[in-house]
Amino acid sequence: MQSILITGGAGFIGSCLVRQLVASGRFRVINLDKLTYAGHLESLAPVLNSPRHDFIEGDIGDRPLVAALLAEHQPVAIIHLAAESHVDRSIDGPAAFVETNVVGTFNLLEAAREYWSGRGSASRDVFRFLHVSTDEVYGSLGPTGSFTESAPYAPNSPYSASKAASDHFVRAYHHTYGLPTITTNCSNIYGPYQFPEKLIPLMILNALSGRPLPVYGDGQNVRDWLFVEDHCAALMAALESGIPGEVYNFGGNCQRTNLQLVEQLCAVVDELRPDSAGPRSASLITFVADRPGHDRRYAMDSSKAQRGLGWRPQTSLDVGLRRTVQWYLDNPAWIKGVSSGSYGGQRLGLPARPDHLDQSATRQQTANPSA
Repeated sequence: MQSILITGGAGFIGSCLVRQLVASGRFRVINLDKLTYAGHLESLAPVLNSPRHDFIEGDIGDRPLVAALLAEHQPVAIIHLAAESHVDRSIDGPAAFVETNVVGTFNLLEAAREYWSGRGSASRDVFRFLHVSTDEVYGSLGPTGSFTESAPYAPNSPYSASKAASDHFVRAYHHTYGLPTITTNCSNIYGPYQFPEKLIPLMILNALSGRPLPVYGDGQNVRDWLFVEDHCAALMAALESGIPGEVYNFGGNCQRTNLQLVEQLCAVVDELRPDSAGPRSASLITFVADRPGHDRRYAMDSSKAQRGLGWRPQTSLDVGLRRTVQWYLDNPAWIKGVSSGSYGGQRLGLPARPDHLDQSATRQQTANPSA
């Protein structure tokens, strides 16, 4: 059975992909994860003891470890999902994002290049390095249009800047060394097993416990939402049908303002929770100070993936939100397990800023609300 090395396979997207691959019976999954605050073995419980799944706790920056895993398991592909991914955390502490997303990706590329170059020609031809990135590398859109794969990079947060840097390294390793890399950029991903610092699970858990639902700024920032299982299907389509050196954008074709999303989510929570006779969740919506440098709008053009990979999203936002809310209602033990660390739902990403910067940002946002 062929092996695939997945980095970050105990995280939100990674664990979903691992569960899908192990259940399919097509590959043996070598799962490398550092188990930071957002990586949890609880998310791998359905497959943790499967003979088709090997979990290794370790860092992608540990090049000897990665080299040893590649030599031992001889994978036909690396799917690189390991990353620091929360924008607010990158505002508070950008160094960790540089270390993992930039330096870590560089070390992984070096190990992959050495492994790939030492294989026979037939094995080199089938090997792929799939790098999973984000729509945030493109910056912020105006009121119309969507990001295509040729959109210029304009990252506006430390997180998106670190992912942009890693994207460029991946591109350079293909064009300089011939390493068969594929890069994917996705819109906002949601679904079961997502760590509670992200918007949708935070709102679900706060609504269920009667806590305020913090909406940044005026709530009119627009995001495109893609269900996690659809995203994992897209990743496998890119791995199996993507052209080395190419980039593929994945979106849910489902744009909502943050306020619209939270209001829709509140309605689903009120419908599905056992104590539905309580106060309406929407009454808990509270507008709070905006995130510094908050991108106004993202939207992804997935037509290249639809044409070249035969992929398109299958899950509507209504269905995806209902499945997500029901999963959080059904899994209190998972919630308790992942919430027992240092994160308790507190606001992140609000460093002190000089007054003249605050005023400048306010004037710019007033003059150009799509920036």
